[in-house]
Amino acid sequence: MEERIVAADPVADPQGYRRALLALLGDDDPGEVLEATLRELQERTRDLPAELVGRRPEPREWSVAELLAHLWDSEVVYGFRARAILAQDRPQLVAYDQEAWATLPRPPFQELLAGFAGLRGANLALIRATPADRWDRVGVHQERGETSFRVATQEIAGHARAHLLQLQQTVAAVRG
Repeated sequence: MEERIVAADPVADPQGYRRALLALLGDDDPGEVLEATLRELQERTRDLPAELVGRRPEPREWSVAELLAHLWDSEVVYGFRARAILAQDRPQLVAYDQEAWATLPRPPFQELLAGFAGLRGANLALIRATPADRWDRVGVHQERGETSFRVATQEIAGHARAHLLQLQQTVAAVRG
């Protein structure tokens, strides 16, 4: 359903997927990237006509609305995992099936976008307020193994960059 911007499959090659996300972030500050990608998402979808929001560029690729729904899901999962890592001793971090979650009902696009902005803002507040000595706390991811708050935060920032590129390509394709 989704065109893969990140080449490695998160289930078949979890470590390759992690490396790809971290490479997309590079040495950039993950909090700054998360803030910038939120702004860019809002700007790139602001004037997009409603009929284009739900249009898929190709039958097996996500529409802008489906892409936003995936970003919402990922932000929810990141927020839960980050809080578990910071509040519990080596919590188990369960994986989720993004294709199954993609079939769940969603609110209208503008409501989802506003909700995503609020959720991203809450996660950014957590990132900014977490003391440096807690960034190396870990949880154990079901597929990727030991994962620190630092790495989880870097991964979600790389993920945001990957899907921002996908958004750019999708918007260009549906505008034709």
